[in-house]
Amino acid sequence: MQPGFAVWITGLPASGKSTLAAALSRELSNRGIDVAVLESDALRRILTPHPCYSEEERDVLYGAMAHVGRLLTEHGVPVIFDATANRRTHRDRARQHIPQFVEVYVDCPLDVCIGRDPKGIYQKARQGKATTVPGIQSTYEPPENPEVIVRGDQEAPEVAARRIVATLVEKGYLAG
Repeated sequence: MQPGFAVWITGLPASGKSTLAAALSRELSNRGIDVAVLESDALRRILTPHPCYSEEERDVLYGAMAHVGRLLTEHGVPVIFDATANRRTHRDRARQHIPQFVEVYVDCPLDVCIGRDPKGIYQKARQGKATTVPGIQSTYEPPENPEVIVRGDQEAPEVAARRIVATLVEKGYLAG
């Protein structure tokens, strides 16, 4: 069985990660490839039903995501991680355990993310109702050497998804 690959899409909240994950999932589906999308908010509801977003809780969540991703890829299932993972160590843990790994950084200015704010987290931070929002009160550490950089404020998700697929092909994780 061919091991699956993993694509970790990271960036500030509201940078366009989920939109890009959906576009990448569609692009791969069009090639006949079914993927598992591990979305941090969905898994957080299961693993930490009353989240406090502490560093310790984030470490547990992203560690669990990396573990599930490793298990899936070992069984031939491609994985898309849709998760901020504000610390490099969170993403690096997955990279260490998943041989076919691509990190995608959705680079988007903070003011654009704040303007989008679909979940209202930046507004909650301004109101003092949230105290650990990456990019505001918590540090966000961008990747040092991502395989793909996407401009979340400029590039269409479908175009970016095709660039990610091209990278997967170039690395030999996908057939051309």
